[in-house]
Amino acid sequence: MPAFIYLASQSPRRAQLLDQLGIAHEMLLPDADEDAEALEAERAGELPRAYVERVTRAKLAAARRRLARRALPAAPILCADTTVALGRRILGKPRDAADAAAMLRALSGRRHRVLTAVAVSAGARSSLLTSVSHVRFATLAESTIAAYVAGGEPMGKAGAYAIQGVIAAWIEHIDGSYTGIMGLPLHETATLLIRAGFNLPH
Repeated sequence: MPAFIYLASQSPRRAQLLDQLGIAHEMLLPDADEDAEALEAERAGELPRAYVERVTRAKLAAARRRLARRALPAAPILCADTTVALGRRILGKPRDAADAAAMLRALSGRRHRVLTAVAVSAGARSSLLTSVSHVRFATLAESTIAAYVAGGEPMGKAGAYAIQGVIAAWIEHIDGSYTGIMGLPLHETATLLIRAGFNLPH
């Protein structure tokens, strides 16, 4: 088994979290002609957990094809996807500043779920686990929302926020996996890598 894994994600947070565990990784990013964003398109009536698991499996399948196309050395491939859910409603990445502000207003003073599915492929086998956490925001003033959106941090983030950023000052309670909320639940990740035969650093 190789001493590294492929990370098929453009998220710097996921790379940082793998570094936290001491897991050597190489990026396996989409080619210029791949429409990676299209994989995250929602389907009518799809529930949040079904959505995040489907998207993660699609990302993994695309990464497996990418590895074969590039004739790279074999190693486990890791993919993940995160979504924020308010009831049955999926809050993905905001389209623009107005959309980000609307999402934050919806989350203000309420409890929501953060779902991150992580999948690992090794050879012909692949496995997936999903982390579900609950987060409750304090009431967010309009001025707070405006300043946060103006800072740019909500863009590219599911639910229009990053828990490791300044918005943490308004998070009252977390029940679940902090790293899962960041975008890569480390317990589930380690479990999948061990299952795939990868030796974690001690």
